[in-house]
Amino acid sequence: MDYVKIVYSVILLVSGILIFVAPSFQKGDERRKFINSKAQSYAFIVVIGMLILEVAQSIYLTIQGNTSYNGNGISPIVFMTVISIIYLVTLLIYRKKYGD
Repeated sequence: MDYVKIVYSVILLVSGILIFVAPSFQKGDERRKFINSKAQSYAFIVVIGMLILEVAQSIYLTIQGNTSYNGNGISPIVFMTVISIIYLVTLLIYRKKYGD
């Protein structure tokens, strides 16, 4: 296996975990917790939406009898990258909007 992919996966996994978990351990005012919870809830909505679209696509292609569909789902690396970017962007937007 390619070592670059393994290193990238580990770095992405660790940074994703830190992005989602670090705000929970910081002590701060209610406004900061509110901003973090809004950003986390938006990222969660996007995760659920992406998973629903993936399941719907899988069901549709299976019903259609598409022989080129091999059943591979979302790449975990791409999925984690997209969710981390969405969380970061929404966190920055809410910080600017609510003034943290």
